[in-house]
Amino acid sequence: MGFWKASCSVLLVCFFVGLCSMYQCSAAEADANKTEINHAGAGGIWAELVSNRGFEAGGQNTPSNIAPWSVIGDQSSLTVSTDRSSCFDRNKVALRMHVLCDSEGNNICPAGGVGIYNPGFWGMNIEQGKTYKVVIYVRSLGSINVSVSLTSSDGSQILATANIVDSDVSNWTKKEVLLEAKGTNHNSRLQLTASRKGVIWFDQVSAMPLDTYKGHGFQKELIEMLEDIKPQFIRFPGGCFVEGEWLRNAFRWKESIGPWEERPGHFGDVWMYWTDDGLGYFEFLQLSEDLGARPIWVFNNGISHRDEVDTTTVSPFVQEAIDGLEFARGASDSKWGSVRAAMGHPEPFDLKYVAVGNEDCRKKNYRGNYLEFYDAIKRAYPDIKIISNCDGSSHSLDHPADYYDFHIYTSASHLFSMTHQFDHTSRSGPKAFVSEYAVTGKDAGTGSLLAALAEAGFLIGLEKNSDIVEMASYAPLFVNANDRRWNPDAIVFNSSMHYGTPSYWVQKFFRESSGATLLDAKLQTNSSSLVASAITWTSSVDGETYLKIKIVNFGNRQVSLKVSVDGLGLNSLLSGSTKTVLTSSNVMDENSFTDPNKVVPDLSLLENADKDMNIILSPYSLTSLDLLTESNNIRMPQTNSSARPSI
Repeated sequence: MGFWKASCSVLLVCFFVGLCSMYQCSAAEADANKTEINHAGAGGIWAELVSNRGFEAGGQNTPSNIAPWSVIGDQSSLTVSTDRSSCFDRNKVALRMHVLCDSEGNNICPAGGVGIYNPGFWGMNIEQGKTYKVVIYVRSLGSINVSVSLTSSDGSQILATANIVDSDVSNWTKKEVLLEAKGTNHNSRLQLTASRKGVIWFDQVSAMPLDTYKGHGFQKELIEMLEDIKPQFIRFPGGCFVEGEWLRNAFRWKESIGPWEERPGHFGDVWMYWTDDGLGYFEFLQLSEDLGARPIWVFNNGISHRDEVDTTTVSPFVQEAIDGLEFARGASDSKWGSVRAAMGHPEPFDLKYVAVGNEDCRKKNYRGNYLEFYDAIKRAYPDIKIISNCDGSSHSLDHPADYYDFHIYTSASHLFSMTHQFDHTSRSGPKAFVSEYAVTGKDAGTGSLLAALAEAGFLIGLEKNSDIVEMASYAPLFVNANDRRWNPDAIVFNSSMHYGTPSYWVQKFFRESSGATLLDAKLQTNSSSLVASAITWTSSVDGETYLKIKIVNFGNRQVSLKVSVDGLGLNSLLSGSTKTVLTSSNVMDENSFTDPNKVVPDLSLLENADKDMNIILSPYSLTSLDLLTESNNIRMPQTNSSARPSI
């Protein structure tokens, strides 16, 4: 992928002002910053329905808290506790259920039995006709007859049920059942019940829909929303999640691979919740491949929010990173490549980008640690592109890097003014990776139009500077509405519904920009509330070539704009051209579960499409003109065929 600057131009004249500004157009792409925050992964894009499936969330000491698991029955009919009897070495905690009642005698079990249930992540979405795979590890000194059911939140509605019957489970035994839902309930639970006296141990209880994105365990609806913005890379597994508040709670990739039952999980002490790490390093790499996106791996560099490893003792962390690269890229008979192959992916993943830490530049040991990682990685994998945490947009870095990371969270007016942030950045040295940006605070609400328009203006500025800014990604991408740790976010969901915020819809305006032909756009205005860019791009659907002109009106006045296209070698612009507008009656309007389409792009045919035309820009709006061209007449400039990412 590359960008090309063409000699053709687009003139945009605003009729209520008269001065002129020059804009160089370049390419942009919509990308994904997949961070474990807001239950975006666990309880989000990862389709596992059971929360705390291995009973490890309460800690390794027993007895322990089993929440959100709860008991069905009273103390006269059963007791539930935890012990360290599991067959899995890295997660020894198991649940012990002692059934005191029986099917006969003086203490008869209630109808339906007694047991435990799990509500998942604020309710399981069970849908009629869909099949769910339940996996349970079970042990008992006697025979068992356990009912496995999907029910309504109070247990009164049975959506699907099956029985696990076995006369000998004296050793830990893996059991699987397929449950086809006979009804729909968006606030369901999984329950395990019995009606005969005895002691039963459970561990690693999983429930997942059979129908996941490309069969790899991801929620289809959420990933399809991500797919629709055509991400060119996936940055994972996150930022602060990688660091941890303390190093002892940082994400460790080696503990997130292999069979899911054997993964110990960990408590994310930055965002304060437990993850079973079913969504691990391998799954992120697989998702990137499934989406046709480049993986960008962010790893810990021996630094957390509160403690740091001295550079003299950081070598084990460096080796962790080298091992992680071998897992992703090594031959299937290498030490770590063989683990990847055993997980079902013998061919290497196309991992070529890594970030050494997250927002650690000002930490005491960062530069020393960074150089240890940089030297070791370049020796082992010289083609790997390495991203520094230190911002090089206003001054040169004092250490080698292929990219530097740039994060910005600020007000709407400030972010819009940052359209020119990279105009004067040095073109020598490493490229910029704007890996986190968004409007936050009162301007953002939980996802306002105002925030989205400011972000659109900022992105147009990145387009104009894509010779130095090669990658950019909005953050955070997902939020479970039941656990908003950060506002705003691009995609909001609960167990059964989802919608895109205006910021999500802005991403769709830029999804064709990667690899496009870049044009000069001249905007004749003295207004600081208008920014514009222009590209030509070729549709992969119909093979047609389009001229795309994007204009942000960040002011409260309607604007009449004259658009003139020159130098494209066009005789005319053809029918099929469209105009897409993102706006609303109130700049603070947001989408919601009750009104998910309140602020969405409005697409219409552009009836007056021509080389010279007049366009009305609504107040506080993002407008895209997609003009169908006579592609055979476009004079494409000669370009270097080497591929590189662009934003």
